Amino acid sequence: MVLGKLVKLRAMGPADAAALWRWNHDPDVMRWMDDNPPSTLEHVQKWLADRPRNTYGDLLLGVEVQSDGRLIGLVALRDAEPETGIAELDIYLGEKDYWGKGYATDAMRAVCRYGFDKMRLHKISLTVVTENLAAQQVYKKVGFVEEGRLRQSFRRDGRWYDQFTMGLLEGELR
Repeated sequence: MVLGKLVKLRAMGPADAAALWRWNHDPDVMRWMDDNPPSTLEHVQKWLADRPRNTYGDLLLGVEVQSDGRLIGLVALRDAEPETGIAELDIYLGEKDYWGKGYATDAMRAVCRYGFDKMRLHKISLTVVTENLAAQQVYKKVGFVEEGRLRQSFRRDGRWYDQFTMGLLEGELR
């Protein structure tokens, strides 16, 4: 378990399937994320049950509110390799009533602190659609900087969008 000021990050399991299924089928939540084909709740339960244990290269954590224990989102550090000390970060809050209240920022700080302190990462990278201004604000607030632009690399509603690549080096976390 990883503690922030507002959230705790903890391993996810089959009991979290209903929330994950609901978030993945909410167009507002999924607006700027890659689409997966529609799935059943049973498929999500099986995926979580069969998913291997968290490892250095594939860490999936639920974002839980400390005050009431409600699961509100997830965060992942993936594709980490000890040889490079670099990991890719994914995050989203599926509970919309927690948007804009500091929970995503707190979860970002907590997972990045874990990545740098416990995993001994040197860099954490992510991509974000250029129109996703709310996410960019969170990323910049914790210290991520734009490193490049991926032209027309994300498609939504028949339109192509650019994405920024962003990175945070060890020692830059705010």
